[in-house]
Amino acid sequence: MSIGNRVSVLAGLALFCAVALGAAKPALAGGTQQGATATPAATSEATAPDASTPLYSARGAATCMKCHDSDIVEPGHTYKAATPIFSTPHSMKGDSHSPFGQHECESCHGPAQAHVESTPPKGQKKTPVPVDFTGPDAAPVAARNQVCLSCHQNGLRMDWAGSMHQNNGLACVSCHTIHVKKDPILVRATQPDKCFTCHAEQRALTLQYSHHPVREGKVVCSDCHNPHGSAGPDLLKKVRVTDLCYTCHADKRGPYLWEHQPVREDCTNCHNPHGSENPRLLKEKVPFLCLDCHSATNDMGGVGVSVHSVAPGSGSLYLYGDRSCLNCHSQIHGSNSPSGSTFFR
Repeated sequence: MSIGNRVSVLAGLALFCAVALGAAKPALAGGTQQGATATPAATSEATAPDASTPLYSARGAATCMKCHDSDIVEPGHTYKAATPIFSTPHSMKGDSHSPFGQHECESCHGPAQAHVESTPPKGQKKTPVPVDFTGPDAAPVAARNQVCLSCHQNGLRMDWAGSMHQNNGLACVSCHTIHVKKDPILVRATQPDKCFTCHAEQRALTLQYSHHPVREGKVVCSDCHNPHGSAGPDLLKKVRVTDLCYTCHADKRGPYLWEHQPVREDCTNCHNPHGSENPRLLKEKVPFLCLDCHSATNDMGGVGVSVHSVAPGSGSLYLYGDRSCLNCHSQIHGSNSPSGSTFFR
């Protein structure tokens, strides 16, 4: 290649580089090219704080304790509004599943910076916290329960949705007391009184002559009922009443060679489990209870019983004595004797 041609080639390369460098400078200086500006714009938009996002208070529970440490009085006990919660499982900071392992008080009550920083005129209330559980500013029942169910949704509480208590508009805090060392509903000695605040009829029955030892502290409501919901009737922990009764009264379970149909069907055909004025929790005094089925005009296909169906002059002895029908029919729950078809033995 001649010297003239080489000079022409070098001059062309120099001109090309100058043009390319001039076009690149606007882009590097923040020009209008899409590729150069997309990333910084996206980053700025992602990190910009949203003014509408609720904020948590800076010091968590320490901020709340400045005001919420006054004495609270409830039936049966007096306690500090906030202090005792530090002795409960909810305050375990080392457990990420615990409220105090997340946002402390605000894990349940919601972001409270607006509540903390509000300065209302004298005589007016501060901005309420997002979820207040009690008092005139209490949140709707569904909102309060959702806070609890965000952690407590499995196990015994899995049937809460659609349960009797939920359908009647109960909140978790209607029964549970959180800011105490021992929740009264979880203590056997105090649980029945908590239930009796609504179930007055059952309270009266436990004061009857014959009753399950609820007042004595040997049996509590939750031994038979699951207040959070159940697949059985009346919130029973078993699907069938008889299966529930057999958990304690296993000697009545059978199977028997001779079965007494009302017994196998439902224990509450004869017994009132909460209490009765008759012995052995019976719904009526015998023989009247027996005569509900075994009367002279019964339609069961069997022989009816009346005062005239026994030996003359002995009706009072057999039908109205101490145990009445049970004086003879002693194995009334069932019999394994080959000759026990009438439950004599």
